[in-house]
Parts: sequence; C-alpha cells; structure tokens
Amino acid sequence: MFRRFSPTSRSVTLPFVALAGIALAACAPAKTSTTSAADAARTAAEETDAMSTPTGDLSWTKGAMVAAANPLAVEAGLEVMRNGGSAIDAAIAVHAVLGLVEPESSGIGGGAFMVYYDRAKDEITVFDGREMAPASTTPEHFIKDGEVMGFIEAWQSGRSVGVPGQVALYKAAHNAAGTGDWAANFAPAIKLAEEGFAVSPKLAETLASERLRSFIQLDDNPVTAAYFYPDGNPLPVGFVRDNPDYAATLKAIAAEGPSAFYKGDIAAGIVAATNAGPEGGNMTLEDLSNYTVKKRPAVCGTLPTGYKICSAPPPSSGGIAQNEIMGLYDQMRPGPNMRVSEDYFLRIFVDAQRLAYADRDYYVADADHVTVPTADLINPDYLKVRATEAFAPDAHATPGDPGVALGRNPMIGMWGQDKTEHQPGTTHVSIIDTDGNAVSMTATVEAAFGSSRMTHGFLLNNQLTDFSRAPTAGGQPVANAPAAGKRPRSSMSPTLVFDANGDLFMVTGSPGGNSIIAYVAKTLVGVLEWGLTAQESVDRPNIIARGDTVGVEVDRAGGPEAAETLRNMGYNVEERTGENSGLHVIVVRDTGLEGAADPRREGVAKALE
Repeated sequence: MFRRFSPTSRSVTLPFVALAGIALAACAPAKTSTTSAADAARTAAEETDAMSTPTGDLSWTKGAMVAAANPLAVEAGLEVMRNGGSAIDAAIAVHAVLGLVEPESSGIGGGAFMVYYDRAKDEITVFDGREMAPASTTPEHFIKDGEVMGFIEAWQSGRSVGVPGQVALYKAAHNAAGTGDWAANFAPAIKLAEEGFAVSPKLAETLASERLRSFIQLDDNPVTAAYFYPDGNPLPVGFVRDNPDYAATLKAIAAEGPSAFYKGDIAAGIVAATNAGPEGGNMTLEDLSNYTVKKRPAVCGTLPTGYKICSAPPPSSGGIAQNEIMGLYDQMRPGPNMRVSEDYFLRIFVDAQRLAYADRDYYVADADHVTVPTADLINPDYLKVRATEAFAPDAHATPGDPGVALGRNPMIGMWGQDKTEHQPGTTHVSIIDTDGNAVSMTATVEAAFGSSRMTHGFLLNNQLTDFSRAPTAGGQPVANAPAAGKRPRSSMSPTLVFDANGDLFMVTGSPGGNSIIAYVAKTLVGVLEWGLTAQESVDRPNIIARGDTVGVEVDRAGGPEAAETLRNMGYNVEERTGENSGLHVIVVRDTGLEGAADPRREGVAKALE
C-alpha cells in the first residue's frame, strides 16, 4: 500500500509516507514548466508564445515562473515579465486579472499579504495590505440587541467590510521594487474586462451552488444580480462576461495611482455600498483616505537542516504557525536508532498541527494593538517543551505557555479563548522573476464573494468577520477582538524557504480559510523533509488538525486509508470532501524551476519561455 521514500535530510529508520501512508506511486512528478488542474486551462495558458527573451541578472540562471489560480492571470504575469517587469509587476498584473475572472476569491475590494525577496539586496520584506477596521469600530462591533451576531448575518452585513488594502499594497510594492511601467501592469486586466472573458467552471459552479445562494445576497442586489445572474440564472461555463465598470476603475488607478481608489467617486461608492442596509456598516471617506500599507519584517525560523522558513508576521498567522508546525515536527521525530511504524510520521504531523493551531488561536492578533509573543512561540526551547505536551488523540489541545517554558511569568490567562469562524476563500500567487526575485502573495475578500456588496465593478470584502465577534470570553478580552484601526487575524501563509546556503529554494502558499495553515505545512513537510516533488506534495490529501477533530480529505487517493489509520489511533476523524486548497508552489532545483498547481482548482504553474 505504501511507497517508501528515503529521507533527504537526516537518518531515521522509516520515512514519512506522504503525510498519511498514501500511495505515492500513483502520482507523477511535476513538469518543470507547467502543471495544470484542467487540460483546457493548460491549453489556454500555453497558447501565447514568448514575444522576446528577457534580460536580467546574469548570475541567476534558473529562469522565471508564475503559479496562480487562473491561466489568464498567469499569462498576464508572464507578459509583464517579457516586457521587463519584475516579480512585483507580475504580481500586480496577475492579481488584477484574478479580481476579474475569480471574483469569488479576491479582488481590489479586499486585501493581501505579500512576502517579497529581493535577491540583489538579499532582503525579505512583508507588505501588509490587510483590511482595516473603520475608526469608529468598538469591541462590540458585532453585538446586536445585546447578542453576538450569527456568522451569516455578520458576513452579509456592512459591518463585515474592512477598509480595502489591495490597491495600496500594489503601489507600495511597486514603489519598492517595480521595474516596469505602473500603468502597464493593469493593461491585461483592462483588456479582458472590456472584451470579456470566458466564465470558468469554478466560477460557474460556485454561482450555481444552491447552498451558497441561500447564504449570499448576490441575487438580492440589482447590481450583483445583473452581473452574476443575468436573466435570473447563474453565469454558465463559457459565457463571455465583460465588466466595463471594472475596466474604468483600473484605468483610473493606472492613471492616477491609489488616490483614484481611496478618494473621489470610487471611495464614495465603497462607503455607500458598505453603509447600505441590511445592517449597514460605519465606514467613512476618512477611513479610506487614511489607509496605509505596513511594511513589516518577515517571521523566519531555521530548521536543523539549515532550511529557513519565512512568512508573514501578525496579524497574519503564517510566520508563527508554519515555523511552529515545522519546529514541533522536528522535535517529535524519532531519533536515529528509534524504530517506529510509518504511521508515526502521520501522527507527529497531526500533533504538530494541533499544538500550533491551539497557540495561534489564543495568542495571534494584530501586534500593533495587542502583545503577541512571536519570537517566544517559535523559540526552539519553547518548542522542545511544547512537543512534550502532545495531547492524547481524544483530548482537547490547549494553548501552551511560552512564558513558563522559557522561565518567565505565565502568559496563559491574559486572553479569553477565541472561537472565530473562518470561511474558505482567497487566492495565492507564487512568482520568481528573471533576476531571481520572488513574490509569495495571498489575497482575499474573505468568504465567497466577500460581503456580496459591489461597486464600480468589484466586490467588497467581509474581512472583519475574521475578528472574534465575541469580544470577551470567561471575563477576559479576546486578543482578536475588533477595535478602531485594527487588522483582523489572518490564516494566510505566503511563505518563502531558503536553503542552508541562504539561497532561495521554495515559494509556496494557498487559499482556504483557517485550513491554509495545514495546506501550506503539507508542502513544507513534503518537499523539505521527504524529498517529494512540488506536485507530489500538492496532490497529497489534505489533513487539517485543529481543535477536537482531524479533517481528512477522503475524495483524494490515499485519503480513506489515512482516515482509517488516524481513527484507529483514537483521533476524532472528520471525513471531508471538496477541500478548498489552491496551493501554488515553485521549487528551485539545480536544473531550473519546478512548478506545481493544485488540481482542486484551475491554476497553472508556467515558466517564462
């Protein structure tokens, strides 16, 4: 049933087998240039030939690649790089197209975290374009008539809309490292918006979901109803959908910069749509004009093998959670003379997740507003102690106490327990350019179609539901409670990995709500620890161990066996189907760039030719 792999980094008796005793022989290695979720999508991405041979840093010989959720978006990024643009320029072009063709996942009405590596400077910068709560926000933001609002009511209300950060992020990143013309980055999206794009199966399927339609309010608003449900029916696959309003918005941003978005008619449209009923919000024009992107240092941790894992800091969970999981996995792995079954490696991956999620849920929030013990949570000395707290399979995983573990005052008790729900949405972009610079960017409008509110051709986010709607628990404030100007905690984990020599090795990330953390960790363990190709790692069934259950993707090869194995160990297994991962991965090999795209979505990974 198993195909064994020899460990690449250290000597153990038995290797980790695809995270779950999964039959690896059924999976072919990824192609170096292109991996597609659908033949039609792959064909569409490959129809455009390279127009010219870009010149870049001649010391970088690995080439360039874009991995993203739609072939049209990937081609936009490649086109920009052909014309001399950087990874930053390509990311803007890719995402501007994604906001058009994949509006259920992200767009300029939302926000993002971008982790950028400048190879020449050997610097990593995180651009925090996370949405921000309006200035009038209080901890009781989601309290109505003395009760906490239900998730769906809050999601579909104006109270859920945060000040969008995506356009400001575009500009901040371009000012830092763009090499192409600002306006040119929007040209592919403008052209598609004016001429129309063919509706993809994913968009059509999402719009047609009766369950989703019972939640969202796209049908109820004349603007969104006319756009997504012409003649009362959801857009079908292949329907050519234009969006002249979106084209006009992008033209204004291209010509005037972010001021066209954060001031004037577009800003007024955002405020009006947010504050309209039902349950209108409290956003002002001042909230929009005062938005700023935060440039932050990445959170990086180094494994004993020398790999350095860098991701976004709070309010993102990425840097803390990914380094906790990998560090705990390392602490719990067997010694060189210890004989264990293959199932042991699945168990420690699950337990590493359970412990890291418990810490994340308790401690992580916007560090500009609350104290987050970031360095302590990824400190190897804390992880050594935390690894000994691996809970029995049927026990509830509780947060650790880095204060006690590190010989200081206790930290448990400073916050109430956060029970925030997170809906799967979002998109991820991985890019390496011709100079070896890299972008890992995860962007979102939160849940499917955000708040269902549309203006000027784009949807507005429901990102404030990433706050804890209950501001206190057990008489204690919750770290991730709403507050004026605060950014809600995110699960987004845009991640870069560097090898022991300090060279860029891997770019990874995924959408998927709070499951993002588990999805990305799967690629890190698969590639770094057990020598899987990027695509083999992406193809593995997803295993999400948060709270009292372990979710196992049983509609993927090897998933049922993994579920049964974990159930026999005593875990409370939740069999899951239709996982919403959208992993996009690039690995730097000696022979060039190896790309992978998640078969659960429509993306491709394509090299610049």
